[in-house]
Amino acid sequence: MGSPVSEAGRFDFEGPQQTVEIGHRLAVGRYEVTFAEWDACVADGGCNGYRPYDEGLARGTSPVMNVSWNDAQDYVTWLNRKTGLTGSPYRYRLLSEAEWEYAARAGTTTAYSFGDDAGQLGAHAWFEDNSNFSTQPVGGRRPNAFGLYDMHGNVQEWVEDCANESHAGAPTDGSARTTGNCSSRVYRGGSWILDPQFLRSAFRLWFTPGNRDNFLGFRLARTLPD
Repeated sequence: MGSPVSEAGRFDFEGPQQTVEIGHRLAVGRYEVTFAEWDACVADGGCNGYRPYDEGLARGTSPVMNVSWNDAQDYVTWLNRKTGLTGSPYRYRLLSEAEWEYAARAGTTTAYSFGDDAGQLGAHAWFEDNSNFSTQPVGGRRPNAFGLYDMHGNVQEWVEDCANESHAGAPTDGSARTTGNCSSRVYRGGSWILDPQFLRSAFRLWFTPGNRDNFLGFRLARTLPD
């Protein structure tokens, strides 16, 4: 987890690198949660009735945006209630930061899941060079080796963890980091408005959990029985 000091475009808060062993079976959403999926929550009386503004860009199967970390938790609460998983150890949830990076890397140690050549990003991600200044329907670029789409672009994704300015002292079992600055939460991945430096697998940032923006969405995960 984290980037090596030799990686081009690296930020100090992407280190130090450390080995993480995820000791549980993990299911990760193939796509980012979409506007259509969010709208189903609202139509069913969930998500506090909040209808995220699409800014005239795209709805339907494009990833939902203008959702905060708190909003994402509201969606998780609704989905678990809808599927009978409330209180279950196998309930839907956000990924931990470590799980997210594991899923994004898909077995690689390079800057991107497909290697180090940013010139190949157009085939794998929606970002500033090819997005036409808009989010795009999920699944429109190539998936990584785990079959996951848009890990490098489209919208950035909230994860469970509290903000910390390095990986020093982070859990090594894949669990979310619940210490540090919990008045901010981490988000991962690149987005439709960012350049290649910010689409690398190790890139990370954080924001207040109530913040909504047009580059922020989320993806779901579940721990699975052994």
